Amino acid sequence: MTSQVATTPPGAPAGGTLASLRRLILYVLLFALVVIMATGLSGLLERLFTSASILVSGGVAGLALSLAFTLIGGPLALLLWWFVWRRLDDESERTAAGWGFYLTAMYAFSLILFTTSFLNLASSFIATQKASWESPLANGLVWAGIWLWHRWMWKHPAKPSTHLEDVRAVVGSLFGLLLGAGAGIGALSALLDVAIRGFPLTAALEPWWYPVLRSVVWAAGGTAVWWWHWFREGGRRFQTGLVDAAMIAAGIFVAGAAALGGLGVVLFVLLRLAFDRSDPENLLLEPLAPAIASALIGTLVWRYHRSESASRSARTRRASLLVTSAVALAAAASGIGVVVNALLAAAVSPLAGSATRTLLLGGISSLVVGGPVWWLAWKPRHQPRTAAEIPPGRRVYLVAFFGVSAVVALISLLVIGYRLFEFLLGDVSGGSVIDRIRAPLGLLVAAGLVAGYHFALWRHDRELLAAEAPAGRRVIERLTLVCPRPATVAEAEALVRGVAEAVGGAKVTAWWRADDGGTAPVAASPGVASPEAASPVAPDVVRRVVAAVDGAALDGARHVLVVLGPGAGAEVIPLAGGGRSR
Repeated sequence: MTSQVATTPPGAPAGGTLASLRRLILYVLLFALVVIMATGLSGLLERLFTSASILVSGGVAGLALSLAFTLIGGPLALLLWWFVWRRLDDESERTAAGWGFYLTAMYAFSLILFTTSFLNLASSFIATQKASWESPLANGLVWAGIWLWHRWMWKHPAKPSTHLEDVRAVVGSLFGLLLGAGAGIGALSALLDVAIRGFPLTAALEPWWYPVLRSVVWAAGGTAVWWWHWFREGGRRFQTGLVDAAMIAAGIFVAGAAALGGLGVVLFVLLRLAFDRSDPENLLLEPLAPAIASALIGTLVWRYHRSESASRSARTRRASLLVTSAVALAAAASGIGVVVNALLAAAVSPLAGSATRTLLLGGISSLVVGGPVWWLAWKPRHQPRTAAEIPPGRRVYLVAFFGVSAVVALISLLVIGYRLFEFLLGDVSGGSVIDRIRAPLGLLVAAGLVAGYHFALWRHDRELLAAEAPAGRRVIERLTLVCPRPATVAEAEALVRGVAEAVGGAKVTAWWRADDGGTAPVAASPGVASPEAASPVAPDVVRRVVAAVDGAALDGARHVLVVLGPGAGAEVIPLAGGGRSR
């Protein structure tokens, strides 16, 4: 389900090409000048920390470059910023896409640089030989100042950028989550590796816990950044599509892939220890610690975001289940392809036992881990039996998986054809034909099974919709709503989401009437969970739309125009599409 609110706030920019080009040049130039100024300042600070008495100790060329960047780029950056800041008194400039892109890019850039600089500074003290601290300290101080400067602009009371509040929360929480989880996996992996395989070879150079502590420092820093943006900056309370998409992409997809991949490797190592000891034990155990760490951290992150998605909209909950199912199905399908590859290898070369056995155990591990998770998330035995049971997003998921698997099958078929012709036309002493095509044939079998299964489900859902549509159930794909203007932007978002869910996941476009005598929506962040979002106006409008659609003769129209008057009147107009403009 997709939805959008077609609302233009008062004083919106005209959207002319010239104005957009002017903003693009202005903000790109401002970004470049700020980076130049920061580079010069950090270079001067580093020299100041290195030798406070002799400023030119590091060479004249480097000092000249830092002075040029600071004394020329700095005033130009401040002058251009002052010009831009004055223009932001106009609301159309504050709500323009260029200002939003500049703030987002510079906020993310400065946040990443100053965070990594300070973490690098902190971890440099955990070493046998002390590393240089001047450069990370100088970079951290300069970029921290730039981050605070742009955060102040973002939250300025007289020139607020409230329509970008969720962007700042998404940028910070995503960066902190990925940094904290990745460093946490590294720390736990190093600790488990010592417990499983003993002290590493580097223990003769420095204590074994030094790498663990350095990873803990990075993990703590990333977790702090995530916590600040997710809780203190309010990322958790935003109910926007951007926050939902970021949460599903990082917290469900990436974390789920890490958890399933780690579990698969753990099972693979255990199976090799039981059935395939062709390599030394120390080499067999090498991937076990990173796999356990990845499985534990990935499961923890996935479980948290899974519970968070359960408290959000039905669309988000359904999307989290579909993404989990997709990751598990990809793992299971890969396992099927590898198992077919290994069985063909065993049939062709029975003497090559160890390599074939290792390949077979890898495929079994992937299949055993991905199959049950896919079964629990997808529930193949509880598929929709009526059109009313088909949830929003299911048909998009089926088409997407069918398309991807069909492309993989096509590529595998082309590779098989190439290998066959190569075998027939070339030297036949390079191995049997089965040995040449077993890898792409395994992919072809797995992709064919996935494509056939999802295509069958898609046809089944289409038959359900077609069978119930003539009996009075209207399958609406697009709904254009014209209604009185809501009081707040949050209420407008709630209205669009409610209408879209009530009419079966249709794409809803809302236009506000100019003759209702209402007031313009307040400048609130779209989708922010606020008291206004719980207003009874949105449910009332949703009920009027559903009643109007149910009482109209649409003749199978898939695009419907619903016009609600200021009073209780409602008009439903089925649209045939194919409109023209001159």
